[in-house]
Amino acid sequence: MASRFSDITFNRQMVVARTGGASVAPAFPLLAREALSFAYTRTSAAFASTVDLDVVGNGRPVMIVPGFMASDQTTARLRRSLQDAGFAAHGWGLGRNKGIKADIFERLDRRVAELDIDAPLTLVGWSLGGLIAREYAKVSRHNIAKVVTLGSPFSGDPRANNAWRLYEFVAGYKVDNPPLDVILSEKPPVPTCAFWSQNDGVVAPGSARGKSHESDHQIELDCTHMAFVARPDAIRAIARALV
Repeated sequence: MASRFSDITFNRQMVVARTGGASVAPAFPLLAREALSFAYTRTSAAFASTVDLDVVGNGRPVMIVPGFMASDQTTARLRRSLQDAGFAAHGWGLGRNKGIKADIFERLDRRVAELDIDAPLTLVGWSLGGLIAREYAKVSRHNIAKVVTLGSPFSGDPRANNAWRLYEFVAGYKVDNPPLDVILSEKPPVPTCAFWSQNDGVVAPGSARGKSHESDHQIELDCTHMAFVARPDAIRAIARALV
């Protein structure tokens, strides 16, 4: 393990991070920044004011799917801001996201039914939540209007991130052997937009950006992985992608 942080590997990680490569996890300095960013995101979710948006939601139904080990509490600032702009913004309502489970689609079906909406739903998935959103759109395409992913590693090596070891420990299976038959890089049959950042300390930028045929639009943000759902400029960009 010590050789992983050798100068050669460290330099290679920095180069890949700057160029948006998808084969190597972000370098340690970027990962270290995520700790402070996590504190900012949690504080913003609980106490920060809503972000003024330059779009009008017109009642468009939106569900925010949280990232790995996160819950609806973490995405609260994003949802509040969308609600103030006229979106019908909902949490996923399934508690803490501890990984993709065999019954995840059935649980999402029940959640969508509970919402009792009369229009196709737009899914916004942060990190792992974006993978779930993309796959759910493939099996429930008539109920989904659009999928927006935020730093979600749907492309390339599933270990090109700094969370895969923890994920395997919590979820109980290998990241390349999930309990569902999925092709993460395959674009869902609905419009998709992938947000990514060169400053992401968790997911390799190229994994979240993907190749041109893996999503319809790719938009770069200047934020850490944890700040996708909290920074005002990120929230404004997400809102624009919803209309």
